[in-house]
Amino acid sequence: MKLLEHQAKEHLRRVGIECPTGRVARSPQEAEKAAQEMGPVVVKAQVPIGGRGKAGGVKLAQTPAQAHAAAAAILGIEIHGYSVPSVLCEEALEIAKEIYLGVTVDRDRRSMVVILSFAGGMEIEEVAEHSPEKIAKLWPDPFAGPQPFQIRELTLRALEAVGGDETLPKARYLAELVPVVQRLFQLSQELDASLCEINPLVVTKSGQVIAGDAKIEIDQNAEFRHHDLVRELGPDASAATSGEDSLEVEARRRGLTYVHLGGSVGIIGNGAGLVMNTLDLVKQHGGTAANFLDIGGGAKAEVVKQALEMLLLDPAVKGVFVNIFGGITRGDEVARGLISARDELGLHLPLVVRMTGTREEEGRQLLEEAGITPAVSAAEAARKIVELIGAGGGG
Repeated sequence: MKLLEHQAKEHLRRVGIECPTGRVARSPQEAEKAAQEMGPVVVKAQVPIGGRGKAGGVKLAQTPAQAHAAAAAILGIEIHGYSVPSVLCEEALEIAKEIYLGVTVDRDRRSMVVILSFAGGMEIEEVAEHSPEKIAKLWPDPFAGPQPFQIRELTLRALEAVGGDETLPKARYLAELVPVVQRLFQLSQELDASLCEINPLVVTKSGQVIAGDAKIEIDQNAEFRHHDLVRELGPDASAATSGEDSLEVEARRRGLTYVHLGGSVGIIGNGAGLVMNTLDLVKQHGGTAANFLDIGGGAKAEVVKQALEMLLLDPAVKGVFVNIFGGITRGDEVARGLISARDELGLHLPLVVRMTGTREEEGRQLLEEAGITPAVSAAEAARKIVELIGAGGGG
């Protein structure tokens, strides 16, 4: 779950990190009213993705009329595939310095990592690619969290990496960043966040240190602990979760292990390794996989039916390849699920089934009686499904 900027900033405020005054507007009139009360504002599209500025989703408005025009230009546009339902009208800051601060997961070290850079700000990706030495990192104890002396040392390393910075005295940076880092780390732990990012952390011309932007992503494996967040999101709930593929969200609701890949051959298998091998076979024979879908060991007929129904929700699917190796999973159960699903869903797409292992003969007999001819080998099945869907196989 990806929080929108205004939602993320509410959590920053809750833990004591200062943010600009702002108001959400869902119409140009509301944006105009916000500017009347706050003065010059920045009007920002509220979508769960970066790159809003370059896509025309962030505009400075000096007057209420400009705020009205900016909101009218932004609301309803699409930014990287997401329609803009609302904007955040936020007091304009006089920026003297932009700093990057983030807490995320370092999978190589199996640890949370605090990342700080005095170079980049909004362009931190370019800094990471071309000048990684300008980024300082800290891997704190997961239970104790980052300690003040560690944060001060991190700050000094980040300053030294860019040759120093005179926007604020060094002592002031050390004093200001300790509580901000600690509070951001605390928030990441409270929310089970895979990412808590302030980019930029702004130093204003008056010396104020304030969160100019905020991004929070909740680990999907911990969402069951945060139902309160979904309620809190209110009318923006769908936008905040739309950072995920809608088919993957639906599959998770159904309890299926599914990844949307965008090709034309729908794939069902039992076991992650087998499904990955199936993807390779389809590619080898000139097709493109629409998905990864693992029904696991011991899959019952209802699970198979759910899996097939899941594939049919994807309009790009032109044919289905089912690859079952029966250990715990019984071939006859899989066959019954496929036949039931085909009949109930009115499936007219090409369907190829490779089945071997426990009760494979019974399963094949059921399929043949129902008019479904199973393939003998996985390679044969891959070749056949690509041939059956014709030109769509390579799409």
